[in-house]
Amino acid sequence: MKKWFALCLLAIWPGLAMAFVPVEGKDYTRLANPGPVDKPGLIEVREFFWYGCGHCYNLEPHVVGWLKTKPADVNFVRTPAALNAVWESNARGYYVAEMRGLVEKTHGPLFAAIHVDKQRLHDQKSLAKFYSRFGISEKDFNGLYSSFPIEGQVARSRTLAIRYQLSGVPAIVVNGKYLVPGEGARTIQVVNALIAKERAGGR
Repeated sequence: MKKWFALCLLAIWPGLAMAFVPVEGKDYTRLANPGPVDKPGLIEVREFFWYGCGHCYNLEPHVVGWLKTKPADVNFVRTPAALNAVWESNARGYYVAEMRGLVEKTHGPLFAAIHVDKQRLHDQKSLAKFYSRFGISEKDFNGLYSSFPIEGQVARSRTLAIRYQLSGVPAIVVNGKYLVPGEGARTIQVVNALIAKERAGGR
């Protein structure tokens, strides 16, 4: 019995020992114009998303699961893409919630409200009502919506999207160098492999 077990183990060992190696050009794109990271010294994982995007909604549970075991040397950054006027409204709402320290309370519920409850929450008026449920008064929301700090955040989001040549979302950029398309569980697998690559000096 022991001999049989040993033979079986030897048969599958090569597969167990083989680490997942993502393929450049297929699983990710190496960016020609790398971008800055928010916290030098940490490996950055930046997710670009739009609340109205079904693929972003489907990716979210995988991101949430990954965050529970995120390595200490990794800095995760959510970035609402502002590639058009509708997306920009949601980006402004996100940054208002972030300014008030409420993103962790509002992020999942907003996705659910749009994709499960089929609510149309893509303009200032509807978003003000939504966020008022989480402690941001409509007056406070509307005052911040077009404020200078929010304008700056939206402009930076747009600049990064252009720099990384995003054509859509979801998309994840690892350490400002690698662009990974959002495709569910495989995305997380690719991201983890690229994190390991960066730990090894990008080799």
